[in-house]
Amino acid sequence: MGARDMQLWVGLGNPGTQYAMHRHNVGFMAIDLIADMHRFSAPKKQFQGWVQEGRIGDEKVLLLKPATFMNESGRSIGEAMRFYKLTPQDVTVFHDELDLAPMNVKVKRGGGNAGHNGLRSTDAHIGNDFRRVRIGIGHPGHKDKVHGYVLGNYAKSEMDALADMLGAIGAEAPWLAAGDDARFMNEVALRQP
Repeated sequence: MGARDMQLWVGLGNPGTQYAMHRHNVGFMAIDLIADMHRFSAPKKQFQGWVQEGRIGDEKVLLLKPATFMNESGRSIGEAMRFYKLTPQDVTVFHDELDLAPMNVKVKRGGGNAGHNGLRSTDAHIGNDFRRVRIGIGHPGHKDKVHGYVLGNYAKSEMDALADMLGAIGAEAPWLAAGDDARFMNEVALRQP
């Protein structure tokens, strides 16, 4: 990744308390936890979303939660990216991933959007050469059940595992900031029971 002035880390989700615990909002949850653990500034309204500034390790990071709803996330991301003169390589997007087992965390750069509307919007606004932190939510088994599952709350039985996984992402975020994706994935996996 190399040295640069700032990284833009984006959590995908839908704004509003009624969506707060949806599986689709796990990107927002990750950003909130990173902000808390690494003592970022209070959120302020900017770029059609909420931004928080801070440092993770030696890196300056801007956290962004688009307030545009999932389907228009890319507008907010593109606006922030252009304002700071960043490239897609400076952007990391945290999002839910149906094709990963629950609480599994994988990082990759580029690729398709697998029907994820937040990724589709991001691709449309900034291209697809950004880094993705894919947070597994598992698949409900049949495509007809996907919509209700993704827009459903985490079950009570998942709360401890969710807290462990989000805590691991926050604690190991310095590896991500340093560009060591493999070490980040490994350490996150090791922290989970």
